[in-house]
Amino acid sequence: MNRAFNRKKDKSWMHTPEALAKHFIPYNAKFLGHTEVDQPKGTEVVKDAVRKLKFQRHIKKSEGQKIPKVELQISIYGVKILDPKSKEVQHNCQLHRISFCADDKTDKRIFTFICKDSESNKHLCYVFDSEKCAEEITLTIGQAFDLAYKKFLESGGKDVETRKQIGGLQKRIQDLEAENSELKKQLQVLEEQLMIAQVPPGSSMSSKTPTDIFDMVPFSPMTPLVPLPASNGSAPQPPAKPTEISKDLFGAEPFDPFTCGAADFPPDIQSKLDEMQRQRWRGSKWD
Repeated sequence: MNRAFNRKKDKSWMHTPEALAKHFIPYNAKFLGHTEVDQPKGTEVVKDAVRKLKFQRHIKKSEGQKIPKVELQISIYGVKILDPKSKEVQHNCQLHRISFCADDKTDKRIFTFICKDSESNKHLCYVFDSEKCAEEITLTIGQAFDLAYKKFLESGGKDVETRKQIGGLQKRIQDLEAENSELKKQLQVLEEQLMIAQVPPGSSMSSKTPTDIFDMVPFSPMTPLVPLPASNGSAPQPPAKPTEISKDLFGAEPFDPFTCGAADFPPDIQSKLDEMQRQRWRGSKWD
């Protein structure tokens, strides 16, 4: 293993100072995990941590679990470990808390750094697997340290305190976002329980009477007709029942000559009626 900060003098930095000071340098890698170590630095310390995490990953791989991929964002403020798809920050390792960084010369895919946790104050060793960029990532972290140290000298130490305050605020924001997400989940569960409690047992949303395209209930011959109230507000009159027509002893309806048309009489009766009408007309004429 080799410390990144003791770089060779003929090894030039890979990135411009502006890229690390104003932005960040992204890298993709596989995250083997992190484990607690006893010392803040040391080659043997990180060797033991790498062996431990490699063994744990070998067991998980045999169980079918894949090594998770992460995105690293390196700047003079620290190293952020994010989910490559959702961009959710999994770990935010501030630069002034990183005490050791190295890449494995025997396994050129492995690089690691030790960072002091802001909550537990324990030293944690983070181990990554990058097939092509392990040494480059280590050198980039070393360059970030170099630039941060120069800014520290220029600001007289005030910049470090500012970064500590910013780091504390960022951690507080992450905690509040996680708490907000948890409260949203609880609220959603309560709303679902309230909706279930309001629906009476055996009822269904499909019991609502269907309507047509004009939002009217379709007519059904089985549906009884309900009379509408009158315009003056009085109760509607019940529908009049049809008048029963009396019949004679032979079961025939009585004959009414004044309500029947000419086509309703037999020919002999019709001729007599016509004759009676003519005589009546002649009498009225001579009168």
